Parts: sequence; C-alpha cells; structure tokens
Amino acid sequence: QGRLVESGGGLVQPGGSLTLSCAASGGMITMPYSVGWFRQAPGKEREFLAVITTTGGSPYVADSVKERFAISRDRARMTVDLQMSDLKPEDTATYYCNTESGSLPWGQGTQVTVSL
Repeated sequence: QGRLVESGGGLVQPGGSLTLSCAASGGMITMPYSVGWFRQAPGKEREFLAVITTTGGSPYVADSVKERFAISRDRARMTVDLQMSDLKPEDTATYYCNTESGSLPWGQGTQVTVSL
C-alpha cells in the first residue's frame, strides 16, 4: 500500500531552522490531493501543524506555529516540505506527514530534537 515517508529531521539548536520533506512511497505514484504535517511529542497527542493541496494552493498553518513554520510543494522533487525556523525546545517531537484526514497508514516519522 502506498504511503508517505518523512525525512529531514535531526538535532538543532534553539533558534535554528530545519526543512522536513514528505514524499510518496510504496507504489504511490502521485501525492494525495492534500498533504498535512503533524507532530507528536512524548506523552502528548498528535498535533496538526499545516496542510497544502496538490496545486500548492490554500496552504494553511496552525496558529500555534504559523509565525515560524511554512508549508510548500516542490514539484520537481515531488515533495511537500515543512520549513521550520526559530525552533524552540518545545518543538521537539516526531514529525509525520499524511493526508489532511490522516487516512493513510502512519509512517515512522522523522525526529526533530531542539536542544543545546
């Protein structure tokens, strides 16, 4: 079954930036119409962050991160990217991508750790 695969996580210092990428895998030829980014910190529920449509239009970023995060589609790389800036320790989490409704199987995500 097709799924989405996340990449780009890592260890970054507070105030730093990271760009995460989401790509189709496992037989999925094209990206879903809408792709969203989510995150889950240990002991917390999964949190919706942002969503964008196939055409790259109607991007939406949650109020909690909209001053620091942006979502975009890279047509050449066929990815949906989450640009994160001014990262804070509380951004430490596993980041996932999925359809806006979370209809695909959840992948392993990519770990983002913000620490000195």
